[in-house]
Amino acid sequence: MPNDLYQPTDYVIAPAPPATLPVEGSDQRFPVNRVFCIGRNYAAHAVEMGHDPDREPPFFFFKSPSNLTSDGTFPYPTLTSDVHHEVELVVALSTGGRDIAADRALDHVWGYGVGLDMTRRDLQGEAKKMGRPWEVGKSFEKSGPCGPLVPASRIGHPDAGAVTLDVNGERRQTGDLNQMIWKIPEMIAELSRYFDLQPGDVIMTGTPSGVGAVTRGDVMDARIEGVGAIRVTVV
Repeated sequence: MPNDLYQPTDYVIAPAPPATLPVEGSDQRFPVNRVFCIGRNYAAHAVEMGHDPDREPPFFFFKSPSNLTSDGTFPYPTLTSDVHHEVELVVALSTGGRDIAADRALDHVWGYGVGLDMTRRDLQGEAKKMGRPWEVGKSFEKSGPCGPLVPASRIGHPDAGAVTLDVNGERRQTGDLNQMIWKIPEMIAELSRYFDLQPGDVIMTGTPSGVGAVTRGDVMDARIEGVGAIRVTVV
């Protein structure tokens, strides 16, 4: 956004608006820098996706900051016939660093929220078979509906609590934050080995079992105990 340092004439084209998420109980917004997602971080979900549930080294993929939305809708995307819901805890960082120690990692967390990692499962499956990146299945427009972020100063750092997702009133996903294979401090520490983490970075922490397809008109209700809830309609 233009300020004293950067004026519109500094750019050859108009810059895109910054990606942001709402903050519960505030008119201020959280600026999103990057979005890291961890794969297969709940054992039962690893099993349902055909993988060994043993604790393997964590792996990460990206969503684009602009993929995160907060308007309560999810437009059904193109080039797919199998879009799945994945409810996840969202971690928002206020400070960054390199080689962060796990026992100090939570000092870098600003707050938490409820998010959905919507996935074009058929396109992801094709990419997996060919040994290619997942972005066509994961990082598409409006693929990350999120609720308002809640400051850690208000709710602490949740390490347990029910994680659920209902579609049209029917329970689909059930889990608990304490079932995460890689805990939040470990994720932050591991990411900081490979990246210089920065303020505004967001981590989507994986999903419990029960992922499944949605269609236009479906209503998804996602909730994480102690953090919040969101309702998202597929349009």
